[in-house]
Amino acid sequence: MGDHHRLLVESIDDVAVYMVGRDGRIETWNRGAECLIGYASDEAIGMPVARLYPHAEVTGALSDARDACQDGGSMRKIEGALRRKDGSQFVASITVKPVCDDAGSLLGWWEVARDLSQQKAEANAHEFTEEQFRRLVHSVIDYAIYMLDPDGYVQSWNAGAERIKGYSEKEILGRHFSTFYTESDRAAGEPQRGLAHALEHGRFENKAWRMRKDGSLFWAHVVIDRVDDNEGNPIGFAKITRDATESLRAEEALEEMRRAFHQAQKMEAIGQLTGGVAHDFNNLLQVISGNLQLLNDDVAGNDRARRRLANAMASVARGSKLSSQLLAFGRRQPLAPKVVNPGKLIRDMDDLLRRTLGEGIEVETVVSGGLWNTSVDRTNLENAILNLSINARDAMEGQGRLTIEVGNAYLDDEYARRQHEVKAGQYVLIAVTDTGCGVAPELVEKVFEPFFSTKPEGSGTGLGLSMVYGFVKQSGGHVKIYSEVGYGTTVKIYLPRCTQGEEQQPVDTSTEVRRGTETILVVEDDEAVRETAVSLLRNLGYRVLQAPDARSALSVIESGVALDLLFTDVVMPGTMRSPELAAKARQRMPDIAVLFTSGYTENSIVHAGRLDEGVELLSKPYTQEALALKVRQVLSARARTAPATDGRHANAQSSRILLCEDDASIRLTVKDMLESRGYVVVDVGSAETAIEAYRRESIGLLVTDLTLPGTSGIDLTQKLRQIDPTLPVVFTTGRFDKDAGLLDARTKVLLKPYSGDALVQTISQLLGPGAP
Repeated sequence: MGDHHRLLVESIDDVAVYMVGRDGRIETWNRGAECLIGYASDEAIGMPVARLYPHAEVTGALSDARDACQDGGSMRKIEGALRRKDGSQFVASITVKPVCDDAGSLLGWWEVARDLSQQKAEANAHEFTEEQFRRLVHSVIDYAIYMLDPDGYVQSWNAGAERIKGYSEKEILGRHFSTFYTESDRAAGEPQRGLAHALEHGRFENKAWRMRKDGSLFWAHVVIDRVDDNEGNPIGFAKITRDATESLRAEEALEEMRRAFHQAQKMEAIGQLTGGVAHDFNNLLQVISGNLQLLNDDVAGNDRARRRLANAMASVARGSKLSSQLLAFGRRQPLAPKVVNPGKLIRDMDDLLRRTLGEGIEVETVVSGGLWNTSVDRTNLENAILNLSINARDAMEGQGRLTIEVGNAYLDDEYARRQHEVKAGQYVLIAVTDTGCGVAPELVEKVFEPFFSTKPEGSGTGLGLSMVYGFVKQSGGHVKIYSEVGYGTTVKIYLPRCTQGEEQQPVDTSTEVRRGTETILVVEDDEAVRETAVSLLRNLGYRVLQAPDARSALSVIESGVALDLLFTDVVMPGTMRSPELAAKARQRMPDIAVLFTSGYTENSIVHAGRLDEGVELLSKPYTQEALALKVRQVLSARARTAPATDGRHANAQSSRILLCEDDASIRLTVKDMLESRGYVVVDVGSAETAIEAYRRESIGLLVTDLTLPGTSGIDLTQKLRQIDPTLPVVFTTGRFDKDAGLLDARTKVLLKPYSGDALVQTISQLLGPGAP
């Protein structure tokens, strides 16, 4: 009930007006009801209305009146006795009128009672008539409520109609209600159809666009009810219109979110499938590639055989690229992000783009001033921009303009709510725009799917845009495509802002195949892949030992044989994972170098889509040249840092870390982070098991969540420090606002989410400069 209605009803002091809910209890009570019946408002509200009627015939008559109103009839009047609070009774005239919500569902009834027992009171009473209901209706401002004659001409006009439609009562009375319809709806006969339906069925309801006086459109929820006289003959129509534009916008936004979520789920499912296939596929390519390279030495002098081998190697390279694109889409490629200024990167690519795209494409780059940095894998970003540029060239058929714009952008909360997996915040925007043929609207959502292409059959793999999509998503960014057929396409890449300074990129111009004589332990479960790797390394002059799994490799390490490098596949069978094997190897041989290899990392050494700091990885399939270069780089890095490495891992060995975290997935991830850096980790899920492990193991540092089942990380720390008061502790938590007195030289707090680098740096601060 609106404010005007409420004030009107409450001001009546000699007529009882109260609303009854569907459950038969009183919901409102005016001043007139207090005067006539004697109950105060707080006494009456919630009371069964049947208490007011002493005679069953009155109760039955009221029930019939309510039923008649509910079935679409007008208000009903009866006469009967009402009981006052003091038990006395009086004869009253009772008017019943239904109350419905916007959808037409019954909420209850208005009941209006006036005293007929006293003639003087009756003469002076303000009879609650249709006129007063008309006044109430006129005061409503949230709904347009007005009457139409049988031909559809406006006969009355309330305040809500003026507010919603813009016409004053003087301007609209006598005009046909089709004035509010759009031109196309009038031409289609929609006004007449609505009246005809209401005339035949008693009611017409619809949602459609309607026009205001100023020509603007609004989404209207319209109800037309037939009005009959006392004999049941139609005399006109009651029309109610609600402005539902905001509801429509909310529904559209919700539907857009549903579509985005469904699309994201589909893309994630395809990504999991493609990523899972890549590991076995890359192992096959590695065997083929390695044997072809070994065979190359056996056919020296046979030019025809060498040409055939070169053709086969070219096919392996194409297969490797295909696998890499699948991994990129599935967000499974190991990224090595560095702080990059995207404007400088685009300028550095200028010559490459012009040579690749040809003279027919005019290339324009626009770089905004004050451009932010971003942390991203530089090589993959260059490939993404190159892929988009080549797609644009093909869409323009070699003739047109390609514009690459780089600037700062902010995605607000409203935009983020409409997109799946998008966080509001500051981004660097790279927009690639062409003047090509464009993409049809029904195809736009499919362009990022693997193997989908708008190009002719045989032109391209359909993996270029899917690679861009997966890379950007894995980098924590967002990608959006805008296209119009006949005018061109824009692909926008949003990468999160990084506040750190740009890192200088090392340049290695050496093309010489590096050889060596060190001893390498190769750990690989696939026999064919293992034999190929061993042969390649031996061809390079290395002494090579081999093992089929981590347990066998550990036996070799514990035998005391001198090893310079552990070369291990990431994905291994058995209970011991490769990072754990690397940690145990470094525990026994502090100066051993470690090089991982894999076609699919499964997050063992990749967290949040990024390669852990300090971890070296050679992706399968690799060439003999790539293997030789990477092995020498890893061994050379070990040689340069040998003194520091010895001290560092000796400290790590003496500083076994007790990790207490009740969330198993977090515990496993943090353990991987630490073990890949050479630490020995004892992981537990509760304070009780942590205390047992501390008494059993030689522990140098505690990493614990603040919130643990049954107790807290602070309680655990206090108990362990009763045993060793100098125990260093790192608290990990999403919030730290108590017991600040614990933050001393022995204690650090690391807020979640944190990176492996941040954790290692915090541990190093506690253990001293010799820590990893």
